[in-house]
Formats: sequence, structure tokens, C-alpha cells
Amino acid sequence: MRLVGYFTVVAEHANFGRAATALHVAQPSLSRQIQRLEEHLGVRLFDRTPQGSRLTEAGRAFLPQAQALLRAARQAELTARDAGASREFTVGYVEDLVITHAVRRLRERHPAVRIRTRHLDWNDAHALADRRVDALVARSPLPFPADRLRLTELHTEPRVLVVPKDHRLAARESVTIDDLGGEPLPECQDAVPGWSGFARLEPRPDGVPAPSAPAGYESFEDKLDLVAEARSVLILAAGDRRPRLRPDLTTVPIEGIDPVRVVLATRAADANPLISDFLDAWPSNAPGSPGH
Repeated sequence: MRLVGYFTVVAEHANFGRAATALHVAQPSLSRQIQRLEEHLGVRLFDRTPQGSRLTEAGRAFLPQAQALLRAARQAELTARDAGASREFTVGYVEDLVITHAVRRLRERHPAVRIRTRHLDWNDAHALADRRVDALVARSPLPFPADRLRLTELHTEPRVLVVPKDHRLAARESVTIDDLGGEPLPECQDAVPGWSGFARLEPRPDGVPAPSAPAGYESFEDKLDLVAEARSVLILAAGDRRPRLRPDLTTVPIEGIDPVRVVLATRAADANPLISDFLDAWPSNAPGSPGH
């Protein structure tokens, strides 16, 4: 297969020197490999000229077959990898989301499959495409493009306002979007616009955008510090437990806004049966699920 691949590159460039550069091999070595292929086939594939190399009649006949052979070999490789991957299944998750119960049930159903978990950065856009994970539990909207992903809702979570305990809204039983006028909120330049608008409750009914919190933070913990210093407020899912670890912060329910959807993201064309089994294993009493 390597020799056939070399042949197609030489045919493309019509020059052994340029082909050797593209393949990162020495030109004399490439010439010897092509000679080996010609000896194996019993025909001459190229006419060497001072201007380069020209396909012979046999070479022109062989080229489309060689290209089809390489495509078939690549497809065979992917098929083998996919079959092998069915013996492994990796579930990614972000932030404070807990997937233990569903993973445990999945392992009980498939004891022969190596089922792993992987905690990811909240904005890791390539984990599914790169096949580092086969499924991702995250809060929607996702901060990266999801056009090639399938999103299946697991449950929903209402949203809350995170403020310092001495904030003017801290003692309220609930607030509305009208109560938040003038309150600064963090921006994220790296997220898709839909995510930023959802996180900042924009566009607002009055058309006035929320002020932006001071820039320069690098982590979620930095954002919580901004809130604690009364330099920002934050809007999060009610199920996010991280602000509760701070004794100087409190949360207030926000009425009249859409909840956060906790979703399972998978590759759109992935038909792995373990995906549906993981969905079946997701606890029915999760926050926002029917019956909870």
C-alpha cells in the first residue's frame, strides 16, 4: 500500500523531486520504491524525461485503480477502528455535572466494554470530533458550534442569579430580568454568540445590553471572585453547586426566563448502541425530569 501511495503522489506531481518533497523522503529512495512497484507489476509506470516524469499507458490505466485501492484501504481502516471502538466508550462531562449513576448502570449492562469518563474544559469544541469522547454531558446552549452534533435533552434546570450576600437583591425570594438593569455581567469572546446572549439574558426587552464586568478573568473561580467583590453578578443553572462553596455568595431564583437544558451531545452520524443505553441509564429523578 505504501508503494501504491508513492505512485499516486508521483503521478500527481509529474516530478520525482517535487513528489519526494511532498512525501518527506529522499528522491533516490522514492525512485527505488517506484522501481520496486514496477518490477512487482511487470510494467513500466513512468517515462523519465529531463522535464520530469510522464505516465506510460500502463501507468494511466493503473492510476484510477490505485486511487480506488487507497480509498478502500482507508475505509477498511476506519471500519476496523470503529469496530474496535465498540469495545470502548468514553463519556465526557463538564463543570460540576455528575454522571456517576448513569455510567455505573452502563457498566453493569456492558461488562465486556471498557467504559471510561473524562472531565473536559467547558469550551472544548473538538473532543467529540477528535474522538476523545463518544458522548458529552453538558449544559446547552453549548459555547461552540454544534451543527454536526446531535443534542438529546436529559433534564432542565431553572436559572439563578449569583450575588454577594450583602447585595441589594440577595434577600429577595426571586427576581425578574427587569430587576437586573445596570448589573454588570461577564462576557466571553471565545463562545458562540448564542451562548453569550443566553448567559447575559440578551437581547433584553428594553433593548439595553447589560454592562460588561471587568475583563481579565481566566477561570470560573475568577468570575466568582468578581461577584464576591461586587464588581459583577452571574447567571447560572440552579443545579450548579460551585457558588455554594463560597460562604460570601448566595443565589436568587430568576423568574420568566428559559431554563438551562442539560444535554447529551454525540456525533450526528454515530449509531453506537451504547449511546441509547446511556440515555436509558440516565436517572429519571434528575432535576427537571418528569416526576421530579
